[in-house]
Amino acid sequence: MNPYMLFTAYERTAYAELLAAAFIPLLLHAILRQRVTIPHIAIPVALLWLTNAPAAVMSCYALALLAIIRIVSRQLLPTQSSGLALPTSSLPTPGAPSLASEIWTTPGAPSSTRLLRLRWASREGATAPAHANPTAAPSQTPVRLALNAIAGTTLGLALAAFYLLPAAYERRYIQIAMAIIPNMRIQDNFLFHHTGDALHDQVLHTASLIAILLLALTLAAIVTSYLRPNSASNFSKETKDGLSKEQKSAEQKKDASSRPERSEVERPPHFIHIRKTLLASLAILTAAIALLLTPLTTILWNHAPELAFLQFPWRLLAILAAAMSLAVALAITRLNLKPTASTALTIALAAALTYPAYALFHQPCDEEDTPTAREALFHSNHGTDPTDEYTPTTADNDSLAQSDPAYWLSADPNAKAPTQTQPAPAPTPLTLNPPIPEDLILNLRDYPAWRITDNGSLITTRDQRDDGLIAIPIPAGPSLIAITYARTADQTLGNIISFLALATLLITLRRRDKV
Repeated sequence: MNPYMLFTAYERTAYAELLAAAFIPLLLHAILRQRVTIPHIAIPVALLWLTNAPAAVMSCYALALLAIIRIVSRQLLPTQSSGLALPTSSLPTPGAPSLASEIWTTPGAPSSTRLLRLRWASREGATAPAHANPTAAPSQTPVRLALNAIAGTTLGLALAAFYLLPAAYERRYIQIAMAIIPNMRIQDNFLFHHTGDALHDQVLHTASLIAILLLALTLAAIVTSYLRPNSASNFSKETKDGLSKEQKSAEQKKDASSRPERSEVERPPHFIHIRKTLLASLAILTAAIALLLTPLTTILWNHAPELAFLQFPWRLLAILAAAMSLAVALAITRLNLKPTASTALTIALAAALTYPAYALFHQPCDEEDTPTAREALFHSNHGTDPTDEYTPTTADNDSLAQSDPAYWLSADPNAKAPTQTQPAPAPTPLTLNPPIPEDLILNLRDYPAWRITDNGSLITTRDQRDDGLIAIPIPAGPSLIAITYARTADQTLGNIISFLALATLLITLRRRDKV
């Protein structure tokens, strides 16, 4: 039902971004949870880079911002543990999530869930030996948090290296800067900007309205949750009421000396501080996104690494949508909805919003974009229109003719095809017998990975053409031309890094109690 998701699906049909939006909450959970671990950071980072590069860029910046907030807030915490004090006998085994972690990572959980966990703590504590000393759940130091965040990000990048390394290295072969031409630049896409292009401005206006709506809803949810009255006292009251029967029952069976103090179970240390830190993190993230949607941050967009290639600042709404969902979840916990009621309400709300959302965002398909038309184009071998940013560095797409044959010979390496024919795939190997030395011109864009041999010998010389097609000189006489798309060194290196990273991840998962 999120309007930005509908905008992405129907207005832009940006399905890679739509899928990436599903992984953003995993990344937010990884950095906002009580215990930041390397695998929890690495896995969503890798998934984002393998799904959509712009989404990965902005998500990594959001990760860095939230990590800094966590580190600073951890520095401000008292030196004692922020977890729940439990008897030693009831502490979880190494590698298992602690009870305190479960509670603090879900501060908005229904009261019944919190109550169940606290009852479990009470029962375990009631059966503890008399000599068992209460021990606080371990807290993560700022240094450990920072190291885990950095290591997790690095491991995530390494997991995606089989794609990421070639994508970064091979940009030198193409006109990547064409991705940020006028109307595709950051400065042309701030909220409610006007470029004079009616179609562009209409799409930007819709995105701007959605941004204002999401910002308002997120702010309202954060303020509501922050001002929620008597959070701590209500929590204590719920635990007192719920634990009384359990404790009375335990008192009949065990001596009072074998039970933890009520305060150890009923009053979790720093509960209010942790909740406010979470809300502060969401508030700062929301404020940062709001600023980045305005021209005030132009210098940052133009100079921070890779940010300019986001093209549209409102892409950040994918992150804001996840933050808004979390803020709303925290705000509505005061309603104490039962699972059945919340499920019914969710389905009813989705059904009520389906038609207006469909009417607002749905667009008819252009005739040339129907499945039938695209299938016919595929079988014609004409290919699709070239994308400017993936054009070879020295090529001009305006010089490229879509009716070129698979190959032709000419004494002029820049010659156009002698006849306009129906395109067809180039046969390989290609057998030629020119009477004089000529250039073989292939209807393939000149990328370095093409490996071409003549009678078994690798051809290393290529002539330059305006349209970026491959032109190679061949001698007179018989020639057997073999054409293959080879694996380059950067691809091999990326594969090796990803393999090693995967092995590291598996080892880390086995030692997750240490990380």
